[in-house]
Amino acid sequence: MGLIDLVLTVCLLSNPSTCHDEHLYFQRAGLVQCALQGPPEIARWTLDHPKYRVTRWKCVVPQRGRHI
Repeated sequence: MGLIDLVLTVCLLSNPSTCHDEHLYFQRAGLVQCALQGPPEIARWTLDHPKYRVTRWKCVVPQRGRHI
């Protein structure tokens, strides 16, 4: 187990066509743990960013060489 990337696609509530990806990272986690821990983390992120709506999310293993 290593680093797992929880990728959120988020869109502005005031302009739903303006979307981008946000990355949340879990250390020492696997994809199953990310899937289980993802919804509470998404809820926290949403509370901290009330101008956005999460439209989708996924757990992935980060690409090698990517600067975090």
